[in-house]
Amino acid sequence: MRLSSPERVLYPDLGLTKLDLARYIIDVGDAFVTANGDRPVSLQRFPAGIEGEQYFSKNPPKGVPEFVRAVTVVYPSGRQHPQLVIDEPAGAVWAVQMNTIVFHPWASRAGATDLPDELRIDLDPQPGTAFDDAITVAIELRAVLAEAGLTAFVKTSGNRGLHVFAPIVAQHEFLEVRHAVIAAARELERRMPHRVTTAWWKELRGERIFVDFNQANRDRTMAGAYSPRPLGHAPVSCPLTWDELEHADPAAFTILTVPERLRRLGDPWSGLHDAPGTIDTLLAWWSRDLAAGLGELPFPPDFPKMPGEPPRVQPSRARPT
Repeated sequence: MRLSSPERVLYPDLGLTKLDLARYIIDVGDAFVTANGDRPVSLQRFPAGIEGEQYFSKNPPKGVPEFVRAVTVVYPSGRQHPQLVIDEPAGAVWAVQMNTIVFHPWASRAGATDLPDELRIDLDPQPGTAFDDAITVAIELRAVLAEAGLTAFVKTSGNRGLHVFAPIVAQHEFLEVRHAVIAAARELERRMPHRVTTAWWKELRGERIFVDFNQANRDRTMAGAYSPRPLGHAPVSCPLTWDELEHADPAAFTILTVPERLRRLGDPWSGLHDAPGTIDTLLAWWSRDLAAGLGELPFPPDFPKMPGEPPRVQPSRARPT
């Protein structure tokens, strides 16, 4: 794979170049493809490095190699369009050649793009909270998912938060999986009301960990496992074992350190899809909460209005009824 402008500096604080990023992708290539391959993927591209302009590339750009395929996906608006699929490390290196730093894979496979095979939960620390707070919440979330019959896996977000994934049988469309995530989030919030919030509006969250249920929507993605992030110290969204989570330092997992970690310890997510579960129990919790008066939660502003959705206006600006 030819790499143009290999000397281009992408991370000025460390002097890391486009060639350094390509070598990182090669070093973690097998684990990267296991986690992110065979899925529609959006590319977050930085032509002038992390301090310059950026944009998301969802449509296949010009010059896609013959070995990099695309699959047609349906967006929330109903519009259809092809998105790239990475099947081998060379495809990811080509994306780096196109100035990609962050890879955003869908929760569904290329062969069934409407049916997620991963339940994904984003634990987002709010002002006044920290990564250690997210650790405590993630451990309890693991227990919640286990009660629902799901096996949880965890990774750093590459910033301040944590991502918890659970493999599921690909038999429900995105809206149902979103409802399963909301059910798990509400159960977690009931158990940890002073630490966890499902409030979509920032003014209501307080100093708690926000469970971002909207990341479960169609065409909503988070940085993939082993994907770099555009921060000065070149962090990586790094899979962890649950045993090491309690003492983990997210700043320690970078483009410079993760390849050796992978060689030494192996990939904690290598068996993620060995035993997928179902979301039946979580959907039963969703139905229980509906009967108790807990309905739909707000969708992102660019989504069409959804059935049962509350008004999309923050409470402080809402008109009295």
